[in-house]
Amino acid sequence: MPPMFDIECDTLEGLEPYALEEIRERFGRRCTSIVLRSGRIRMVYTGELQALLRLRSVLAAYLVVTFDVPRPRALLGHQHFTRLLRVLEMVRSLGVPEQYRTMRLSAAGEDSSVLTRLKETLARHIGLIVAPDEGDLLIRLRRATQKTGWEVLVRLSSRPLATREWRVCNWPGALNATLASVMMRLTQPSEVDRVLNLACGSGTLLIERLFLAPAQLAIGCDLDREALRCAQRNLEAAGFTQAVRLEQWDATLLPLETESIDMICADLPFGQLIGSHRDNEALYPRLITEAARVAASGARMCLLTHEVRLIERVFERYAGLWTLTHVVRVRTGGMTPRVYLALRTTTPVS
Repeated sequence: MPPMFDIECDTLEGLEPYALEEIRERFGRRCTSIVLRSGRIRMVYTGELQALLRLRSVLAAYLVVTFDVPRPRALLGHQHFTRLLRVLEMVRSLGVPEQYRTMRLSAAGEDSSVLTRLKETLARHIGLIVAPDEGDLLIRLRRATQKTGWEVLVRLSSRPLATREWRVCNWPGALNATLASVMMRLTQPSEVDRVLNLACGSGTLLIERLFLAPAQLAIGCDLDREALRCAQRNLEAAGFTQAVRLEQWDATLLPLETESIDMICADLPFGQLIGSHRDNEALYPRLITEAARVAASGARMCLLTHEVRLIERVFERYAGLWTLTHVVRVRTGGMTPRVYLALRTTTPVS
């Protein structure tokens, strides 16, 4: 009989249904008792914990263990402490020893004498250093949500799942990889797709798209040569160097044939780190119409922007070229941008 575990997954707010869709596709009936809350998914999972580390649309996955104790002090008792140590060792065994050097206990009142003693005792027994901020072994402690007692949540990986191994070059304002993965899943990837990533930056959308399925053609373009160098490094780390062309192109004046692309995607500038609202008022209409020119009939376009009113005005203006099918509001990096999925109509660009 495969083991059963109580699991909780963190997600970006707004992406819970899409993360659940991936979970169900991967694990089917092995996930039961599913409860969705803002930014998290709780479930009972039957199977090997290692398989959960392959999820691409969740920020982090945690093993949840409930202790029938009235207060955290009781976790220091021999029976409960021994059980807690076994849980921590099981989670650490999912990785390699070198991944775990520090630990963090996150809880309300974590600087109290009781919780300070608990984390110091744990660190001493498992040979890790207590970290004041993010630790390799992350432990969360809270009152049980459905039963009496306290819940210990242990992250299943030494870093959040959103922290991709392929990201060897960090670009300012780079897109959260779990959001990029959900965006690309919305486009229903096919191996015959001809993919174009406008303003590709460090390549997050391209890489997450190729992890979902191969593509007949994949092009990333950006005017910033340094961004393209960064994308090249990340593509190499992901193993997709031969699968992608990187070009220093203007997204509003593409040297591509008409109706030559099946899927277009972009994390649009929205005046925070790059550009300004005034710049975007000129950029967005030109980009949308140029995208329509190179898009084949029925092509999908997936865009992310915080310039909600502007992009919706542009889509309304060019409703003859693009039909909006999905709008997803998401919270990321302290902002609430929206994802727009549109389909190319048969109307030619005038």
